[in-house]
Amino acid sequence: MLRTALLAALALALSACATLGPPEHQLVVTATAYNSLPRQTDRHPELAAWGDRLKPGMRAVAVSPDLLAIGLERGALLRIEGLRGEYTVLDKMPRRWERRIDIYMGQDRPAAQAWGKRLVRIQWQPPPARRNGFWCTLLRSCDG
Repeated sequence: MLRTALLAALALALSACATLGPPEHQLVVTATAYNSLPRQTDRHPELAAWGDRLKPGMRAVAVSPDLLAIGLERGALLRIEGLRGEYTVLDKMPRRWERRIDIYMGQDRPAAQAWGKRLVRIQWQPPPARRNGFWCTLLRSCDG
């Protein structure tokens, strides 16, 4: 009897912990697509704004500065209506853009042109917490 009560209490506590995470965020944004081609970027088309190296096949997006401010920061995972899978925020857009994402499509210019410009719903979770303490820096073994 006591054992059953303890197991039930443990199960209840664990299920409560599972719902304590931050809620998923949603927003409707304008979505365009871009490629890592010299004419579309600067001298280093494969290099994103934070120094991440983009490679064809990666599921990455650039976000406008206003979206950075509400939690769509580097490393955030998002789902884009109309596309499969999760994308990672690895790039940022110029200040002139608002409420906008740019989907990385490698060097496939026809795919980016076919995507065009659309209004889509996105859902995201903030990036996982990074550990950047002294030992992480020294050993280069932590996230970040």
